[in-house]
Parts: sequence; C-alpha cells; structure tokens
Amino acid sequence: MNVTAMLFGSVIGLSLGLTGGGGAIFAVPLLVYGLDVPARQAVGISLAAVGGTALVGFLNRLRAREVEPRTGLLFSAAGMVGAPFGARLSELIPEAVLMTPFAGLMGIVAVRMWRRTLASWRQRAACGPTGNAACQRDASGELLLTSRCAMLLAFVGVATGVLSGLFGVGGGFVIVPALVLFSGMAIHRAVGTSLLAITLVSSAGVATHLWAGRDVPLELTALFVAGGVVGMLAGQALGRRLSGPALQRVFAVAMLLVAAFIIIKNHIA
Repeated sequence: MNVTAMLFGSVIGLSLGLTGGGGAIFAVPLLVYGLDVPARQAVGISLAAVGGTALVGFLNRLRAREVEPRTGLLFSAAGMVGAPFGARLSELIPEAVLMTPFAGLMGIVAVRMWRRTLASWRQRAACGPTGNAACQRDASGELLLTSRCAMLLAFVGVATGVLSGLFGVGGGFVIVPALVLFSGMAIHRAVGTSLLAITLVSSAGVATHLWAGRDVPLELTALFVAGGVVGMLAGQALGRRLSGPALQRVFAVAMLLVAAFIIIKNHIA
C-alpha cells in the first residue's frame, strides 16, 4: 500500500513537472481503481496531494524566474471562487456515476491537447507564437493587463476552479494552454505560473472539502505528496530536454486510454 501510493504519487508529480498540468487528472482514477478509495474521498486526497506537489514545483520555477506572479494570482483568485461551487456540485452527483462524467472530461481534454499541438505548429509557421493571443504584451514581454484581458483570464480561472472542486484536479490542463493561447505566455513560464495557480486553487478545494466534513486521510495524502515531490523534480529536469508538443501528445493518448478504462469498468460494474 505504502509503496503503491508513493509510486502513484510520483506519476502525478512527474506529469506536473513536465507539463504543469494534465497528469493531475490521473490522481482520482489511480486512487479509486488502484487503491480502492471511495470516489468522493479520492477527490479530497487528490486536491491535497496535487496542491502540495505543485507547491514544490512552483518554488523551483520561481527561483528559475519561470513564473509570472501577477497573472498566476489573477487565475488563482478566480479559481478559488469557482472551487466551492464545484465541490458543492459534486455532492449532487451520486458517487456511483461521478466517474463517468470524469471520463468524459478526460476524453475532451485529450482531444483538445492533441489538436492544440497541431494548431500551435501551424500558428508558429503563420504568424509566430503570440500572434493570435487575446491579451497583448509590450516590447519587454510584460503582459498588458487590459480590462478585456483580465476578464477573459478571470473567466477561465473560475471555470478551472469549478473543475478542481468537482473532480479533484488542479486544473493545469486548462491553465497552461489558456495562458499560452490567451496571454501569449512562453510555455516554460506558463508551466511555472500554472503550478502557482494549482497550489492555491487546490488549497481552496481542500478547505471546502474539510468544511463539508469530508475525511482527507493524512497518511495516504502524505505518501502521495512524498512520491509526487520526487516525480516533480524528475519531471522538471526532463521537461527542459524534451519536446513540449511531443509530451502533450503522449499525455493525450494516455488520458484517452484511462478514460476508456473508466467507462468499461463502470459499464461492467
């Protein structure tokens, strides 16, 4: 149990370190099907483990100057507003069917991740990496936080918070592409900024679950975080050597496989 929990945590940390998101969506299925944790309890454990692991990654990225704190805090504030609504919504969905929409979410994200890698190549070839960004940057690369830009990023942040509270994910699979596409942020800075937002949004989700009287087992959560930290450090080291689009395609395929497994498992049950 202990070794398995740390191994699963390292998988989450590895994916967070590599991409700043995407892998955290595996946490709930690993807990439910790998460790026989009830789905609703798995959401709380996932939020705590993902948030703790993301905090370590954020601090490393901050030291490397790969974080935009102002943008990250805007996302975080909006996400912390949405997280309680997602947690409340999860109470209205029967636990037996909670994993089915989760699988659907994984499939949607996987397809969008795959398409985004192809679109990013076409975009770079046509007009550069930030030509179509909804938010603009000055000559030094600083974000021009106009009212339109702030409202757009806040809207995506709220949506991220709802998903976080509902499914126990950090939301990085939404944050990273949103930062790149809407704010014109470079991918490495988007990953670091995403980890800041994941840390704070996940914290809000955990607080909501505890306030609702749900149990978050400390021992299992600590094992997940311990494994996650190891995976995070390894993922960040690998992420500076491997192709970002190639990694996104690998995660997209992996998410589709896990989503298919969840649907088949629930259908058989």
